[in-house]
Order: sequence, then C-alpha cells, then structure tokens
Amino acid sequence: KKEEHTTVCENDSRDCDSNSGSDSQDEVEQGIEDEPTPWVVGRVISAHAKLYSVMTEDGEIVAEVTGKYAYQQASQNTYPAVGDWVVMDVQEGKGLIQKTLSRKTKFSRKIAGTETIEQIVAANFDTVFIVNALNKDYNIRKLERYLVVAWESGARPVVILSKADLCNDVDDKLLEVESIALGVDIHPISSIYGDGLEDLKVYLKPGKTVVVLGSSGVGKSTLVNTLAGNDILKVQKVREDDDRGRHTTTHRELVLLPGGGMILDTPGMRELGLWTGKEGLDNVFEEILTLSHMCKFTDCSHRSEPGCAVREAIENGTLTKERLESYDKLKKEAAYIEHKQVRRAKLDEKRLSRNTNTVRNRISEHDMV
Repeated sequence: KKEEHTTVCENDSRDCDSNSGSDSQDEVEQGIEDEPTPWVVGRVISAHAKLYSVMTEDGEIVAEVTGKYAYQQASQNTYPAVGDWVVMDVQEGKGLIQKTLSRKTKFSRKIAGTETIEQIVAANFDTVFIVNALNKDYNIRKLERYLVVAWESGARPVVILSKADLCNDVDDKLLEVESIALGVDIHPISSIYGDGLEDLKVYLKPGKTVVVLGSSGVGKSTLVNTLAGNDILKVQKVREDDDRGRHTTTHRELVLLPGGGMILDTPGMRELGLWTGKEGLDNVFEEILTLSHMCKFTDCSHRSEPGCAVREAIENGTLTKERLESYDKLKKEAAYIEHKQVRRAKLDEKRLSRNTNTVRNRISEHDMV
C-alpha cells in the first residue's frame, strides 16, 4: 500500500488507491506539476501542534506545512489531520507539506467552548469503533450522540461494549443497545481476558483503517494495545472508587497492526459537540423519522397535537420518552450549529470583502501617486 502511494507522482497511469482519500493522479499534480522537485506522498500518523509525523515508503519523517500552504488556508480544518495523505518536498530528512489530498471520510466536531469552529479529529478511515464501557460508565444517551457523529463521518459505525468482565447484565445492556443502534454491528468484549476480540479482526484487514472514539476511561487505549499485541499506548488502571479508567491518551496516533490494518486512537472527549447532524440523526433515529411521516400534521412537534403517531408509540410502549427527548435535544443542537455556521460564513465573507476593498484602495492611491 505504501508503494502505491509513494509512486503516485512517478507513474501517471496509476490512480491513488481509494483508501488514500485522493481522487486521482491529477489531484496530486495540480498546482505543483511545473515544479522539478521529486514529490513524496505520505500519510500523517500523528500531529503535535504544527509538526506532523508522516509515514512514507522510506520510513517515518517529521514534517511541517510550508509558509505558502499556511497563508492559503482559510481555516484550521484545511490543515493536515491524522490519517490524511499529504504531498511533500523532503529535504535533508525533513518534510515540507505542499498539499493535503482530499478526504474520503472525516470525523469532525465543534470545538469546546462558544466559538463555532470545526475540529477535524481524524480522516480517511473505513470504520468507526464507538467504545462504550459496560461498567459504571455505561451511558445509552451518550452512545446515541456518538452514533450520530459516526454516521456523519461517512464511515461505518461499529459499537464496542468494553469491560464486559465488569458487568453482570451484559445480555440486558446488549438488548438496549440493539434497540438504539439500528443496523449497526455490536460487540461485547473484554480486553483483559480477550473475549470477543477475534470478531473485530474482520474490520482490520490489510489496507483498512479504524478510528476509535469514546469517552475518557472506557478502555480505548487498552483495546488498541491488545489488538497491536504490544503496549504502544500508555494505559492506567481502573479507579477503585468509581470503577472508571483514567484518561491516558492526550493526542491522536495512527498505529499499524500486525495483520496490515491500521487503528487510530483518539483522546477521550468530555464534550462532543455536533458539527453536522442531518444524515446522522436520520440514521440513528430512523424509527422516529418513520413515525413522524405517519402523524396527522406534517409539522407535528410530537407534543400535544392530535393524531401524533410518535406520541402514540410512546403510549403503547414501542418508543421510550427518553429516546424522543434525546432526538429532540440533538436535533435542536444540530439546527443551532447550522444557523451559527451560516452566520459565521456571512461575517467571514464581509470581512474578506472589506479587506479586499482596502487593498484595492491602497493600490489605487499608490498608482495615483
């Protein structure tokens, strides 16, 4: 796989592999085809501030973006993310990133706080492992939120119910998760005893990439270490007072597994804000969407309107009140974020227009002089 991508700039008859996130050879050469430099293609395996570790055919190198690249970027989400394929000029063992190839999938969230800014956590993966512990950290509503984000990424979500060895009612929780994760594979596992891990290998075939999402302390790093067969990532023991793991992962890292697949661990997130949500909400809450089409009024709010199929489902026990409340909460959040995105885009456009006019005026004044 590395050979395919490293030779993409040398053989114009070969397109990038689909796992690269690149559309074709033309994209690699666009804007740089006139340069004589022997370009190198690599994949970002970790990022620290503005420095990136990039894996190439010749091994791992440290890289940074060029000044021109930084100047041309409209926002932080166009900078390389872990999992991205990049085109570089390598000089004296150090890479200068010239271009980031287009992403086939990405996991985005709104940054923590009040600002409406997208943060891209990972890119170019095939499967999303959503890890939810079966001990005291178990939270079905939080799982719904992660499922929405996973579907929005464009990849396939898979629910991993970790720490099954610490749970006395695995079957009951499995049934509950099945009721909200429609059409999603679900795997109870124990990384300590190895239970259920064999079933995960189907997602980790050569050339495939899995990103691991979940809250702090649910066992993500332990899972990655177990699959890798080595203590690559730092882990800490479960706290005895609340049965929860300690937060250990502080950055994103892409790890090559013995079987040829790759897995990307991410830091636990105290706040997972939606960035987009329409498609994810429709997938996760499919039964509510179906019921809403059966309501008497097309704009039914599912509160007190007559002929509401959603309320009827709650009354007859086929839908829980808590699930409807979760859907309403996430739907309102997604609509609010979309509104703020539109507003921010308009402000950015006005700011750009003012800056452009200022430059033009200064040029005119200079010409008159």
